[in-house]
Amino acid sequence: MILNAQERVVLESIAEQGEDMVARAVNWCGVNSGSRNLAGLDATHGLLAHAWGQALPDAALESVGLADTVEISVDGREASNRHTPSLLVTMRPDAPVQVVLTGHYDTVFPAASPFQTVVARADGALNGPGIADMKGGISVMLAALEAFERYPGRGAVGWRVLLSPDEEIGSLASAPVLARIGKLGHVGMTYEPALADGTLAAARKGSGNFHVRVAGRSAHAGRAFHEGRNAITAAARIAGALDSLNGARDGVTVNVARIDGGSALNVVPDIAVARFNVRFPDAEGARWLEGAIAGACRCGEGDGLSVSLHGGLTRAAKPLNGAQSALLGAVRDVGALLGQDIAWKPSGGVCEGNNLFAVGLPNVDTLGVRGGDIHSDAEFAWPDSFVERAQLSALMLIKMASGEVDAIGLRSMMETSA
Repeated sequence: MILNAQERVVLESIAEQGEDMVARAVNWCGVNSGSRNLAGLDATHGLLAHAWGQALPDAALESVGLADTVEISVDGREASNRHTPSLLVTMRPDAPVQVVLTGHYDTVFPAASPFQTVVARADGALNGPGIADMKGGISVMLAALEAFERYPGRGAVGWRVLLSPDEEIGSLASAPVLARIGKLGHVGMTYEPALADGTLAAARKGSGNFHVRVAGRSAHAGRAFHEGRNAITAAARIAGALDSLNGARDGVTVNVARIDGGSALNVVPDIAVARFNVRFPDAEGARWLEGAIAGACRCGEGDGLSVSLHGGLTRAAKPLNGAQSALLGAVRDVGALLGQDIAWKPSGGVCEGNNLFAVGLPNVDTLGVRGGDIHSDAEFAWPDSFVERAQLSALMLIKMASGEVDAIGLRSMMETSA
């Protein structure tokens, strides 16, 4: 592959808007959009819809409503959670090559968090909520598509963008939409941050979130202790059994994160909820986990105690198969044209790339800015990476339009890759 004059014009147009790209992301970060902050998420959705509509006036914008989700509250009852819409942006849905680009506009920082603004560090990095994960990535995505739409050969590629409000809490509401549009694409591009040196994520483990509700019998701890059935001690037995699964199968981990329940010290607790997360490297590991979790839950049953399991495996594993290896190789080759040394390594984290892979879409899911320390108040991004990463995405789209990156062939490889 080489760079021709038309491609250079597109790349130069991105370089010219570097400061605007950064400023746009900083502005978005100034609005708190923690996953449960509906007012902030709604405001951010509006900001994004305005920005995408202005930059890409020929694209179709749609707010896609998401169904409520259910979780188990601290008192063991089912609680319904509402979600703001996803934003779907579509261009040329009938083009021969289809690319699906995804991102999320929620962050892990709640409305009451003291971490609310972006500041420049002494070393030049930007420190702020969502600047890397992933409002910076959304700005990069928008710049890349805006530049690609200036490329004369753009008609060969159509694209769909989905920006969702719930990735940081498992994408439970947006998962059906991700699956629907993922099935329509040949290649996926997701804008989680790369590592600080630009390294991409390759293989990813799968993940699941579970809540175990234990129901016992309340009683006075002094007068009628033996009439009670202690839900917390039963939940603790379950937690111990779950923890013992660690090390039993390669690549599988179980993190018992929290136990809710109880009240006064002189009352036998009748309700407890144990919460845990699991990670697994492949489909076989997922099947093993499901059986092992069921076995662990039985440790809390009997003698007046009942156990119910809620939640499940929410994201399938994303192994490095042949199609993924070929796609990452194409990104490396395109990066080399830009003087970027692209490398990759496995990650235990999960993202929308797992969802896309599960429906057969090969994808690169760390095309966002270079940064680090995400999910903490030290989160940072390097401002020069905005232009760098937007150019990488735009050139990938151009090379798919020209056929130098065979998007249709990559999608076909998913059917035969092991």
